[in-house]
Amino acid sequence: MYKNELDTAIKTGKVSNSFVFFGESNFLVDMYAKMLINIEHSSVLSFYHDEYNFVSAKAHLSQASLFGDRNILLIKSEKKVPKKELDLLIELCEKNKDNIFVYAYYGSDHKTYNNKKAFAKFSTMSVRFFNPKDYEAQNIVLQVAQEKNVNIDKYSISHLLNIHNGDVALACNEMDKLRVYDREITSKDIESLVFGLAEISIDEFIKKLLHKKDFRDDLENLLEHGEDEIRIITAIASYITQLYMFNIYIRVNGAPNALEILGYPAPKFVVEEKSALSLRFKPSAYYKLSELLLESELKMKSSSVDKSAILLSSLIRVQKLC
Repeated sequence: MYKNELDTAIKTGKVSNSFVFFGESNFLVDMYAKMLINIEHSSVLSFYHDEYNFVSAKAHLSQASLFGDRNILLIKSEKKVPKKELDLLIELCEKNKDNIFVYAYYGSDHKTYNNKKAFAKFSTMSVRFFNPKDYEAQNIVLQVAQEKNVNIDKYSISHLLNIHNGDVALACNEMDKLRVYDREITSKDIESLVFGLAEISIDEFIKKLLHKKDFRDDLENLLEHGEDEIRIITAIASYITQLYMFNIYIRVNGAPNALEILGYPAPKFVVEEKSALSLRFKPSAYYKLSELLLESELKMKSSSVDKSAILLSSLIRVQKLC
């Protein structure tokens, strides 16, 4: 099943009470999971990633509802729930239509669920969410804007999405910033208020730095858009620490696991990119880089110093150590 089929089922009131969500768009998986468990007078049990416990999940769907409330189970994980356990949880929903079960799978192996036979004996709705097309992304952001009482037109929303390289989640997050303005938001407002990925990105700047490329224009751009020297140094230090964690994990386990390294699932291309970059440096280089960045941060925090000069000098030294 695809998003448009689920939308039709929701509009016509013909939805199931058990759902398996997966696909390329974590944002849409999150959005629909949140929508379907948002029911008043319900008892919700949520498991996030490694928290999942089959015994507790089964008990929640098996027990009688308190005060007539509906029992809702939400599982959000990058790891697959064993098929036998998943089928049993769904079966409990089949027996009791007051139950609701939403399984949001964030892993990249979609074959298991992208199969009509996977849940053929149940009324479960197994939905694959692709990254939204341009017009879909605009409509999603517009919907979020209306929910948060942000007065913004589709042209400005399109400009906002362009700034964020089409990332719907980031564009929607900006609504919290824009809702404080009691007037229509224009494209000019977007340019002045929004920190865009397309225009400027600390991560992209850091990658250019570590690959020994010319970073001066990017640095100037960052500083012009409000970043201060100390924050840039701490951002680099944080990035280096993440790379070191990837490096250690891969050397010990042979392959990366974003959930265990970072504490949250990350897109496949991000994991691959950081893994490859992390292996470029030896442990001794990580030590020297961390020591250099810490010393630079301490110098900047001293009074009456030229932070820009210290920053530039530190970045040049970073490239020499890479």
